Amino acid sequence: MKKALYLGLVGLLLLLSLAACSSNNNKGNGAEPAPTNAEGTTAEKTEEPTAKAQKVELKIQIGSPRFKDQFEKYFEQFKAKELAEKNIEVTIDLEMPNPDQAKQVLQARLASDDAPDIFDVHANDLSTYYKAGYLEDLTTQPAIATLYDSVKSTVTLDGQVVALPLESLSWGYLYNKKIFSDLGITPPQTLDEMKAVVEKLNANNIKPFLLAFQESWVPQLMTALSLGGIISSEHSDWIEKMNKGEASYADLQDIFNIIDLIMANGTDKPFEVGNEAGSTDFANGKAAMWIQGPWNAETILKVNPEMEFGVAPLPVSNNAAGTMINLSTSTTLALSKTSKNKEVALDLLNYFYDEKDSSALFQELKFNPVSTVHQYEVFPWVNEASEYVAQGKAYQDLKLPNGVTDEQAKLLQSYYAKEVTKEQFIASMDKAWATAIKAAQ
Repeated sequence: MKKALYLGLVGLLLLLSLAACSSNNNKGNGAEPAPTNAEGTTAEKTEEPTAKAQKVELKIQIGSPRFKDQFEKYFEQFKAKELAEKNIEVTIDLEMPNPDQAKQVLQARLASDDAPDIFDVHANDLSTYYKAGYLEDLTTQPAIATLYDSVKSTVTLDGQVVALPLESLSWGYLYNKKIFSDLGITPPQTLDEMKAVVEKLNANNIKPFLLAFQESWVPQLMTALSLGGIISSEHSDWIEKMNKGEASYADLQDIFNIIDLIMANGTDKPFEVGNEAGSTDFANGKAAMWIQGPWNAETILKVNPEMEFGVAPLPVSNNAAGTMINLSTSTTLALSKTSKNKEVALDLLNYFYDEKDSSALFQELKFNPVSTVHQYEVFPWVNEASEYVAQGKAYQDLKLPNGVTDEQAKLLQSYYAKEVTKEQFIASMDKAWATAIKAAQ
């Protein structure tokens, strides 16, 4: 009996010893005793719930499909920033119609009360959309305070800044610097000098001009530059007179001298070549010159990163004073007055001038700096064009009535195809201008 009691006490002491060791080992491993609830049972730990992100969709239209990758990448950066800083989960529905159709697509959407939150407009067309009540006032936005004054003036109407500029341009035609250098050619300053350049290029079996007429906006650049040069140097009141019905395209028919020269000395089958294919052909040296702007730089250099091209003013007559660089703001971003997501849309517009991120975007797009936050080295062609500007050989881009530019574009295609004569071109443009003025009244 005593023996049994003794063995029982020894067993109990061993169990207590093992339990103590186990408890000490747990403490040594950092284990904490499980919390208990009021009933004494083990309670599960719970974390503080995070606020659910607000979901916002932005509809955006930008008629520059060649920049699709760059814009999508930048939008992803914005979405991450908006989620991190404001807990807003942004979805972006991006539509990028071809430049030839972009205006018609936008106008159709506006007319059917389906306006994108943000859409691009050429600075010359802002007045039309502003008068129709489609544009939100951006004057007090932080980004606007950083705009260069010369650029800001191009998007200001009635004291309001109605759009955010993306592209500010100094442009003329593009030329292949290697071809010019190899043949000892410098950019011509008169029509006769251009004819001599064309003869020398032809003599060396080099096509003088690249023609890419599949999209009508590309050949229209010939009228943009030729009209700009002649009006700015010789007929400064022509637009005012046209608006009063006191002038005609016949007054400026000398534009056909340079247009005819280009068309007669260009690459074959232009209606089979669009802007993208034209950029590839120019990058590969298929022609020495292209009536196209430096906004195509990114596409050209993607094909041939080693290519050196220059920007020069297009001669339109033997009056060198008319050989001028075009100064313009083209692509701008506007906010729709009817947007239901203005706060987030404004965040995105301001992000386009973000002090940390926007310089990389503008440099990648090969755009000129437009804001004091843009800190990057400008491109060689910008410096070249700026030299002409410094000499006073530049003019502000012409502001033509709504629809006139589109009509010029279609007629130039028909003129090349010999479907309309010079006289028919002039008559059609006079009619189109008068119709536009009447519609605006």
